[in-house]
Amino acid sequence: MRGSTRLSARKPIPGVTPDSSTPRGPGTGTNLRSSEQRKRRILFVCIGNSCRSQMAEGFARVYGNDVFEVHSAGLSPAPVVQPLTVQTMLERNISLEGQYPKGLELMTRQKFDIVVNITGQRLNFPGDTLLTWNVRDPIGCNDGIYRDVAAELEGLVMGLVIQAQSAMRG
Repeated sequence: MRGSTRLSARKPIPGVTPDSSTPRGPGTGTNLRSSEQRKRRILFVCIGNSCRSQMAEGFARVYGNDVFEVHSAGLSPAPVVQPLTVQTMLERNISLEGQYPKGLELMTRQKFDIVVNITGQRLNFPGDTLLTWNVRDPIGCNDGIYRDVAAELEGLVMGLVIQAQSAMRG
């Protein structure tokens, strides 16, 4: 189970540009450069905003709070964050307290620098940069699958955080 990142720059982000020497396509990351010192607004989107996007939001809040203003949403939000999502993240010492499922429609009036699509579907949502991560949906699976998904998302989020931190340093 391996997520891939596909970069699709819709329009240039002021102060952040994809590194032209970085290959594009499945399995590649993005390389962000910036002379600006502001946090980038990032939105993680999955189906129910109950597992994958909540995990990604949790990792980004903890590891990238210096570079990202983090949000998440779902195409069809669940009533609650899945208990196995909360448990899995607590095993990694990350609390999802205060996080709750939100519909994508609540985000339409906001501007995001980066939108990360974890839905497994085509997503047409405004944002300067659209990333697609192919990460398995753990709904209905055992705790081992939740742990695998969390590990995969942690790596993907850390890649974004490291790039953003490097960009802020110049």
